[in-house]
Amino acid sequence: MKKQLARLYNPQAYKLISRCTLHYLLHFVSLLAGITNVLHRIFIPILSFVIAVALLCTENPALAQYYKIRGTVYDSSMSYPMESVSVLTTSGKGTFTNADGHYEIEVMEKDSIWFSYLNKPTVKFSVLKISNPMAFDISLQVNVPVLKEVKIRLKNYKQDSTQNRLDYAKIFNYQKPKLKPTISNYGAGVGFDLDEIINMFRFKRNRNLASFQKRLLLDEQDKFIDHRFNKALVRRLTQLDGNVLDSFMRVYRPSYMFTQFSGDYDFQQFIRFSFTRFKMGLPPLSIYKQVEEE
Repeated sequence: MKKQLARLYNPQAYKLISRCTLHYLLHFVSLLAGITNVLHRIFIPILSFVIAVALLCTENPALAQYYKIRGTVYDSSMSYPMESVSVLTTSGKGTFTNADGHYEIEVMEKDSIWFSYLNKPTVKFSVLKISNPMAFDISLQVNVPVLKEVKIRLKNYKQDSTQNRLDYAKIFNYQKPKLKPTISNYGAGVGFDLDEIINMFRFKRNRNLASFQKRLLLDEQDKFIDHRFNKALVRRLTQLDGNVLDSFMRVYRPSYMFTQFSGDYDFQQFIRFSFTRFKMGLPPLSIYKQVEEE
């Protein structure tokens, strides 16, 4: 057995094989190092460029600089300003034109803005290409019918409300009678207002005045809601008419508090949201619903 193992073991052959293996191993390592060096020289700059482009393209809203664009929207003849035209930006901001057709909206440098009326949007205008952002006026392809030689005076809610306050100033300023100290003009000392003492015991008069004051205040609030939640605006936003329009406005009439404190954009969004619920047969949300004050 030992003789057979001695024949198989040949030191010269094993030495030759070891040298060949080491040679090929060194050659493989050298080739791998060359490939790694090439990849390092080519891939790393490309990766750095891609990362830099990604950082430039990713805009941080916290660092973004906002600008304001103002202007007026007219009809196709550039003669009549248009109210309630939607003004929108690609960053998600929105507003409406007022009664004079004026608008003002915040935009970012890379924004675009566009206008929409009766669900018909215009093309988008890049903010960087707007030469005069303080007077960016535009005309829409809409014809505004005008009655020639006929002057129409629209009902002015503010003037009517002010006049009503003047006409019923005594009722609006009514306060429940109570003891009020008075000082005599002749230095006789401090006393109490005799008229107030008498009025304290005029119970029926006090109830009537307080009830009348409450009715005037509620009537004033109802007129304010009618002023903002009017048929012309609701018809334009919902395309409803006739009895269906009346039913919608009666069911989805907003509360006085919401009507008073909501802006034009939020108020019109409320009408659109309510119209969606109306089509789905859903009742109005309680946060918008009219609540009777006790």
